[in-house]
Amino acid sequence: MKFLQNIVRALAGVAIAATPAGALTSCDSAIYDDLDPCDEGVVLRFVYDYNMEYANAFPAKVDCLTLHIYDSEGRFVETRTELSRAMLSDESYRMRLDLPAGTYRMVAYGGMECDAASFAYTNAAPAAAATLTDLSVTLPLADDATSSTLLHPLYYGAIDVTVEPDKMGETTLPMMKDTNNLRIVLQHLSGSPVDGRDFDFLITDDNTVLAHDNSVVKGNPVTYTPWTSGTASAGTDDSGADVTVGYAELSTSRFVTSNSPRLIIRNRATGANVVDIPLVNYLLLLKSDIYTEMGSQEFLDRQSEWSMVFFLTGDAQWYNVMIKINDWVVRLNDTEL
Repeated sequence: MKFLQNIVRALAGVAIAATPAGALTSCDSAIYDDLDPCDEGVVLRFVYDYNMEYANAFPAKVDCLTLHIYDSEGRFVETRTELSRAMLSDESYRMRLDLPAGTYRMVAYGGMECDAASFAYTNAAPAAAATLTDLSVTLPLADDATSSTLLHPLYYGAIDVTVEPDKMGETTLPMMKDTNNLRIVLQHLSGSPVDGRDFDFLITDDNTVLAHDNSVVKGNPVTYTPWTSGTASAGTDDSGADVTVGYAELSTSRFVTSNSPRLIIRNRATGANVVDIPLVNYLLLLKSDIYTEMGSQEFLDRQSEWSMVFFLTGDAQWYNVMIKINDWVVRLNDTEL
């Protein structure tokens, strides 16, 4: 019987080839009641090119993948996961979903199911009877509402997909990165050594809960503190003396323009604030005029690795003439604080 089915399929293929273009738009196995039904669903490709390089870094960066599927009414359908780093690092990786015809909302997370995951579902992982608006993820905090660890990268993406009857479609689900790392360097103008462990570094924000659409859910304040700090050599000065700088690195959740996070650096010996600035305002100063068409939020989302250099005067106060953010020098005055 299978041999006869193959003959029928071959003859049907000849008939289709002889049919005028556009006359057939889907698999016609329904004409032959004894044949297997056509494949129906979608094949997903995942791409992370929402970065400043505009290059797909998904195979290199995403080490575990979770996909939640909801129907057109926002009701949970199922979850698919891929935990194999080897599979995800393959440029040809695709996720095949056999789904009945209809419209679906698909929400993907990278980094949620890994052993080292930093984020967790706010209530519980999606299950039967759950809805799209129930979905959110949270960065768990210490009892004092602080986070002092290097966060495992979190990636997010969502797309609406329409599955047509008797068709296996293909589409791409774009993703973005929700986590940041900020490296801060303190250098003394005189060349005197600076130890980052002599300072408290803080970022205050309200961005630990992310909704189903990746928006920040307010009402969850957090203080980020360094996951590492210390000293590093900046080479030698004109006299040949070593120049030692202090540094610290902090890892945070998504920066959004609707929030007002502050960066505070405090001298532990004196208790005085060396730096107290609106962080997002200063990060946006990094955006080159090359990207004038790029919105502020897009820039914050595309950039995830940041560095800032502050210069100190003799009394270990911030020298308010110049800071360096990544490769850009920003000259300031007191009115900009």
